[in-house]
Order: sequence, then structure tokens, then C-alpha cells
Amino acid sequence: MGEDQTIRKILIVGGGSAGWMTAAMLSNALQRDAQITLIESEEIGTVGVGEATIPPIRLFNQTLGIDEREFMARTQGSFKLGIEFVGWGAEASRYFHPFGPYGRDFDMVPLHQHWLKARAQGETAPLDDHSMAWALAKAGKFTHPAGDPRSVLSTFDYAYHFDAGLYARFLREKAEARGVRRIEGKIADVNLYGETGYVRGVTLEDGRQFEAELFIDCSGFRGLLIEGALKTGYDDWSHWLPCDRAVAMPCEKASDPTPYTRSTAREAGWQWRIPLQHRTGNGYVYCSQFMEDTRAVDLLSQRLDGKALGDPRHLRFTAGRRRQHWNKNVIAVGLSSGFLEPLESTSIHLIQANISKIIGLFPGRDFDPATRDEFNRIAHGEMERIRDFIILHYKLTQRQDSELWRYVSAMEVPDTLALKIEHFRRHGRLIARDLDLFAAPSWLAVHIGQGNMPQALDPLLEHRGVDAREWLGKLRGAMVAEAARAPSHGDVLRQHCPA
Repeated sequence: MGEDQTIRKILIVGGGSAGWMTAAMLSNALQRDAQITLIESEEIGTVGVGEATIPPIRLFNQTLGIDEREFMARTQGSFKLGIEFVGWGAEASRYFHPFGPYGRDFDMVPLHQHWLKARAQGETAPLDDHSMAWALAKAGKFTHPAGDPRSVLSTFDYAYHFDAGLYARFLREKAEARGVRRIEGKIADVNLYGETGYVRGVTLEDGRQFEAELFIDCSGFRGLLIEGALKTGYDDWSHWLPCDRAVAMPCEKASDPTPYTRSTAREAGWQWRIPLQHRTGNGYVYCSQFMEDTRAVDLLSQRLDGKALGDPRHLRFTAGRRRQHWNKNVIAVGLSSGFLEPLESTSIHLIQANISKIIGLFPGRDFDPATRDEFNRIAHGEMERIRDFIILHYKLTQRQDSELWRYVSAMEVPDTLALKIEHFRRHGRLIARDLDLFAAPSWLAVHIGQGNMPQALDPLLEHRGVDAREWLGKLRGAMVAEAARAPSHGDVLRQHCPA
């Protein structure tokens, strides 16, 4: 057994969503013999603007024992059934990326193959109309999914929109109640062990020093420990994801929040709209090569639903990832580990994913290299598959109206993505070589929504002898009927979790 390798002291550098999500989950998992300290400075603002999430956030909150009503009330939250994409295929096109499947498979051949066949025979109902999430979303309705698998209301999933600053504050309370110690201060220096190069501790501007065995870097884009101290290196993906700027500007809400996020393709980039209970979050993500910052602010301010609240906030970033998320005794969580633009609301998920891996591959003081390598292998694969899914939206555009769209539609894409595009183009098949965060329905939504129509169908279809048109019609009818019965999203928020 040898000497005791148990880690007793953990230091989290940085607050925000990443820091407090980490502190809350580690204090939940490490119930004895661990001292968890978090250092943050009120002076250093967090990036959190108004976050849209994807369904795994619900598991994170449930694991912490968080009540949904309390969480949503405390974070001005609203429900999210998916993302509406406007102008991403052709300029006038729109489609919905739903949470959950399209209907329910009723045959050995996937439902979308039957829909494609019906379409070739003259069926005009879009693929969107076979999604329960969209039936609710377009009607401005929300209800929780049904537990009965026979009900069409069991075929969708949901996530949240919330104020990231309020979420961090909410989790801070949970973490501090479990013994996490918060230190206010700015880090002036990082101290390393001479012989190993591992991090020993940090020195604050006022001279206080803090040492630990395991360090979690939640310091945002700066990567104070992972990059500043350990010089880990960064893989730049901006040749595939050229947007490198964002400006965020919340506005007054004009009506009840929509139960979905909207992403609208624009000149040199795209605009997000995230509805909360008390305001609407907006932002413009763009490529600085093709647009000036002042122009982005002007265009965004012209396209708000209501009066702007506060000054525009500017972000600069480079799409990509650290060469190692875990280097020596430092693990990067959040923006310090890399950045993918918020097109598919994956920022909070990537925080959550690294926290899950810290718990699943928790180190001893020997920091076993095999454990570290496995952590990095999984983290790299996750980011690459999300990267490919985001690139798909750009690559499949049919827009040629501005330089950005001409560039991305013509660019070479990673082989892993080219393979998926080609398989769908040939026979409408959705292939996955590894476990993908975004399952088949998500890929299907983008392929079909942006016009990557298969040249042929699954050959098995002709051997099945199923005429699915009547079944698809009944499915659509059942969804419309359930959506009509469901309460409005605004009413659910007012009754379930008013802020």
C-alpha cells in the first residue's frame, strides 16, 4: 500500500460559473479530509452574460440536490426546448434543433428515412413538425416530459436559460455551506517546485500565500496556472471557426420569454437571443477580419427586442483548446481549458464535463501519469466532437452574401467531420465513431435544416414495405394536440418558479 497519497488540500483559482460549479461539486463528492479553498477577486469580472444550457445541466443540479424551482427562481431562469436557427442554410431559411428525438422510431429503419421517402412522394410537412419540443416551442408552451413512454410527451428533453452571475452566487452559497473557504484577492505570483515544475502555491497582491496539492484553474481565458505558470500550449482552431469576437448587450424583455434560444446568422457572424425572466440576453459573435467592433455594436443595438440595459461588453477569444487540460498538478476547467463559440450552448457543459472527469479520475498525490493521460484523451475527444458539430453549421451554409460565409462554405473541414457529412449526403445515415455529446437527432436537425439532403435513402427501406405517411400524420396530429393542451411558458414560470 505504501505511504498515504490522499490529497487533502485543493485550491480553485477563479470564481464565476466554472469556479463555483467546481467548488460545489467537489465539496459534495469529498465529504471528509479535504480542505477546498477558492480565490477570486471582485475586481475581475466574469464572462457570464446570460447562459443557455443543454440537458445534462439537469443531472449536475440533481447530483447537488438542487431543487429546480429554487434554482430557477434564484437565477431568473426560463426553460429551453432547443435552438431556433434563422438564416443559417439559405438566407430566408429557419429550422429548430430540438432537445430529444423526432417522434419515436416505429420500424427498424429510422423515422427520418420514412420522412425522406414521404417527402419524395409529395409530403410537405417539414422535419421540425415531427418534434414534440418544437410543437411546444413554436406555440410558446412548456410542460415537463411525461414518464409514460407511450405518451408523445415523453419524446422531448429540456434545459435552462439563466443568469450566469446569479448561478455562481447560488452555487457559492451551497459550496460555502459545505465548508468551502472563499478568499478575496488578486493573485500576483504563482510559485513552482524547482525540481518537478509542479505548482506549490500562489501569492496574492497583499502578500498572503496559499499552498495546496491539487490546483483547479478557473481563471478564464488567461489560464493563470495552466498557461501562465505551466506554459501548456494551445491548439488554435480559428481556421475552422474564424469568429474571434463577441459583444453582449442585454435588453428589457418585450413579452413572456420564449422557451428556446434563437441564433440568427448575420453579416460576418451571428446573433444570440437568450430570454430570461427579467430581461433578454443578446450578443453578436463575429469575425474581426470582416467586421469592426463599432459596427457590431451598431448592428446589435438596432436588432434588440427592447431598450438596451447597460453598456455593451466586449469579449475576445481564439477558438481552440489547451494541449493538455490536466498538466502536472493543475486541471483547467472552463475557459482556461479552451473555447468553442457559444453556438450550441456548450460552455457550461464543458465545465461540467471536466468536473465529472475530475471526480471519475480523482488523483492521488503521486498524480499518476496514466490517469492524467486518460483524462486528457477523453477531454480532447469531447472537444473535438463538439468542435466538428459547430463547424457543421458553418460548412453547410448556402449563403454567399458576405466574406465570412463564402470562406466557411468553401473551407476544408476535419476528416472526422467530412466523413459524417459524406455518409449523410449519400444515404441519410448518421454515423458516430465515438460517444458524441450531440446524438443523432442533433446532427439530423442541422443536416436537413441547412439543406444537406441525401442523394439516396437507406437501401433497407425498400425491403420493409411500410407506408409511413399515415403514421407520420398521426404523430404530427398528436403533437399539435398535446401542445394545445399544455400551459404557456410564461404561466409555468409564474406558477413554478417566479423570481
